[in-house]
Amino acid sequence: MGLLKEAKLDNPFERLGLIPSTSGGYVLRVWLPDAQKVEFFALGAEKATAELVKIDDAGLFELSLPNTKEKFNYELNAHYQDAQHRFVDPYQFHDIAFDGLSTLQEAPQNVYKTLGAQLKTVTSHELSISGVRFIVYAPNASSVSLITEHNHWDGQRNPMQRSWCGHWVLFVPGLQAGCAYKFELKDGLGNRLPHKADPVGFQAEQYPSHSSIVVDHDKYQWNDDEWRASQKGDKRFTAMSIYEVHLGSWKRKNEEGVERMLSYRELAADLIPYLVEMGYTHLEVMPISEFPFDGSWGYQPVGLFAATSRFGNADDLKYFIDQAHQAGIGIIVDWVPAHFPSDPHGLARFDGTPLYEYEDPRRGWHPDWNSYIYDFGRDNVRQFLVASALIWLDKFHVDGLRVDAVASMLYWDYSRDEGEWVPNVDGGNHNYEAISLLKWFNEEVYAQYPNAMTIAEESTAFAGVSKPTFEGGLGFGFKWNMGWMHDTLSYVQQDPMYRKYHHHEMTFSMVYHYNEHFVLPISHDEVVHGKKSMIDKMPGDEWQAAANLRAYAGYMYAHPGKKLNFMGAEIAQSREWNHDGSLDWELLEFDKHAGQQQLIKDLNHLYKDNGAFYELDYDTAGFEWLDHSDGENSVFSFMRTNAAQDKQIICLSNFTPIPREGYRVPVTEPGDYEVILNTDSHFYWGSNFPMGDTLGVFVATEQEWQGKPHSLVVDLPPLSTVFLQKKG
Repeated sequence: MGLLKEAKLDNPFERLGLIPSTSGGYVLRVWLPDAQKVEFFALGAEKATAELVKIDDAGLFELSLPNTKEKFNYELNAHYQDAQHRFVDPYQFHDIAFDGLSTLQEAPQNVYKTLGAQLKTVTSHELSISGVRFIVYAPNASSVSLITEHNHWDGQRNPMQRSWCGHWVLFVPGLQAGCAYKFELKDGLGNRLPHKADPVGFQAEQYPSHSSIVVDHDKYQWNDDEWRASQKGDKRFTAMSIYEVHLGSWKRKNEEGVERMLSYRELAADLIPYLVEMGYTHLEVMPISEFPFDGSWGYQPVGLFAATSRFGNADDLKYFIDQAHQAGIGIIVDWVPAHFPSDPHGLARFDGTPLYEYEDPRRGWHPDWNSYIYDFGRDNVRQFLVASALIWLDKFHVDGLRVDAVASMLYWDYSRDEGEWVPNVDGGNHNYEAISLLKWFNEEVYAQYPNAMTIAEESTAFAGVSKPTFEGGLGFGFKWNMGWMHDTLSYVQQDPMYRKYHHHEMTFSMVYHYNEHFVLPISHDEVVHGKKSMIDKMPGDEWQAAANLRAYAGYMYAHPGKKLNFMGAEIAQSREWNHDGSLDWELLEFDKHAGQQQLIKDLNHLYKDNGAFYELDYDTAGFEWLDHSDGENSVFSFMRTNAAQDKQIICLSNFTPIPREGYRVPVTEPGDYEVILNTDSHFYWGSNFPMGDTLGVFVATEQEWQGKPHSLVVDLPPLSTVFLQKKG
């Protein structure tokens, strides 16, 4: 009795339910605190068969069944002071409670198919018994109880059974999707821990409860078969213009003077048509795994298997993704395996021990984010993490996973001074366990979802990030080119007078471009924490700043590599990004901002409609410098070519406010070359500087220039990027 009262029982199947009697038959034992009377019913019967005897005032009841030869299913009716509750006793379902545990190590996806809260149905005497089976991993706990809104969050009432492999199990008939629950654990010394959310929970309530919610993942009916069938093929050879979004601050709705975040379904109605209109191919969503603190932007996740309920439930997110797919937009979500916060309801010291994190703080504590670091060498953690990635591809149909902070995982000494880290077995700074995990993650993703893609945010020169694992790489499909981002942003923030001394910052990326499969990112990190908005980074007066931004956007879209831009840059957002408010959409009333938006729209459509911009992104045949050394004029000229080698686009960028009149451009073939985009156009709030031909067509003559047999002459507008293409 003492173990039940103190919620310290670890083997309830041996103490409760139908227990073999030493004198033959069975004894039915039931633990129902506060119950005054308990009646026994055959399953589905209208009348009670017997009444149990209360053998302890705390709530222990028994019924002797001496003639019973084998176990059977039954119901109970508990009478309380002011209510009755008829239910199917959970402690008669040993087999279904343990079902699936033996398969956990067979495949990582079995983690989310087995653990957590799974809807189950048992058939007994042609009667169906539906409920929820709970399994949680806590090998070092001395006891675990299921606490729910149905048992008054009382840890005494539903003790769970310890398994042979460190999991705790219980099947509770009658519970349904939507039920809120947590786990009450006691550590190895019997001390009660803070109530824990389910590590494999599929949905969670927001502050202050942070309770997990039972979800029916099979309920939603998808309508994206056509999209999924169309996604076959190597993503390296396709157009990819990605719009990075923080869902809580893209746009907000004002209700009675208070701005609130849009729901998943409202975002489906507003954001997806905007993406289509603007010509983006993909939406990258900053982390939507459940997280407790808004200010972390999702990068301090607690529920890696749950879509945040800030914007709706799991089906609402599925609807959003489904609508995106039907509109031709791919979805990439941020996945964060690099660290997790110390919130008491989360994974930290989950069973009273460092179950998920490295025990040594020199390995298990992240100094940058004041958070824990997963123990990447532990089998249960590795299975857990890879499964938490696969569920987004499986249950939510996402098209890609962008992995945050990969560099922090690769190196033991990341953001640590001498003496603050422990070397690997070879005395080096590489975290072999994290490297092994990332390789396995990529192998599992591409084996099970070959049309998906993985993208690494990796800021160092670690070799082979986007090379296959069988070639010794980490196996990612793509890598963010952080070097390109930092170099080019450094360049465009220089006063144009001094840019000639920084010319190499715009060209250096092509020295190493073919080492990886790069995405060119202008991410959220570049417009926050005092770094200024994109337009506010640009030097000069108001017109020059806007022209700089437009010229830079044109250069980016022509440069090899997939594109990523954070929300707000496309409208020349003036303020830094604020996660607590909306983008300043009212700026579009002004020509400067409307012009920037129109430029990005035109760039996106031109980019994805012209294979020269993307088909040979990672092939030397797709790019050629025409002149990379004209630092004196701060002009860059290069050519992009498509896979069939029958279409070429010349990109000319002038990064000074001085027009370059009579500028000679080398070309391979004679003929007429027309302007297909000019960032200085009046459509974009440009100066519409005359380029030398009112029709925008230039004739290439047989004058040799820069090693090419032909050349043409143009008047380059100030602070502009111009695309030329041969007519016909």
